[in-house]
Amino acid sequence: MRRLRFTGTDSKNGGCPALHEDTDTGEVIVQGRPLTDPDDLARLRHFGPEDAAVVVPRELLVHHAPKEMERVPTLISPEEFGRLFHSFEHSAWHLETRGRYASDEEDPDFAVFLETGEAPMDLDSEWCRNIAAQTAAGKYVGRVRVVDSPPTPGQRFLLSYARCNAATGEDARNLWRAEAEAALIPAEDFWIFDSRLVAILRFDEQDAFHDVEIITDPAEVLRYVQIRDAATAVSLPYDTFAAQLGTE
Repeated sequence: MRRLRFTGTDSKNGGCPALHEDTDTGEVIVQGRPLTDPDDLARLRHFGPEDAAVVVPRELLVHHAPKEMERVPTLISPEEFGRLFHSFEHSAWHLETRGRYASDEEDPDFAVFLETGEAPMDLDSEWCRNIAAQTAAGKYVGRVRVVDSPPTPGQRFLLSYARCNAATGEDARNLWRAEAEAALIPAEDFWIFDSRLVAILRFDEQDAFHDVEIITDPAEVLRYVQIRDAATAVSLPYDTFAAQLGTE
């Protein structure tokens, strides 16, 4: 099965036409209205018996098709990434989609959660003190966590830990994976800062955090902003989601 990433659409109602990218091969999948008129098909050069032709507006390719043959990522250090949470001006938003994070399992709080069913709250941690200060200054911090059915132990841990996120002023929300896929939300982890900079979080095969890729191209940033808006619209506040989970 291909690992497809939605790259964009110019449809005003969220439907066809659209572009997707195969994240393994880099191939672009064009979704559009089929060209079926036999006379039109006969005029196409090199059109094979198993080929399909679709019609899309030029603006779709101009706005959302890749502009480079090979994308060279811009990486930043963990220290530079950490400074973004102190220097953002208006908003910081996070999408979490993985079923497991190795760093969480190394946290002593994870063992406590497995034993008690509840993640400890440490509002005096450096992270919590900074986020609380940012939200107290009127800045928006939010996140959406995608959850499998049934949730993994790591996802249950983060759902419990969301009490701590919310206590710092974060807008902590959750979303079922099936609903995320229906909304074309990609299985990527990233932060958006001030709707102008995207930090892609990259992980290795053991689910350990590896490095951070920065994106500042306005067209690419806009795509991630659209993902943020879609994820926020279809997700639930963490406590509402937790109550729903408890009834299933």
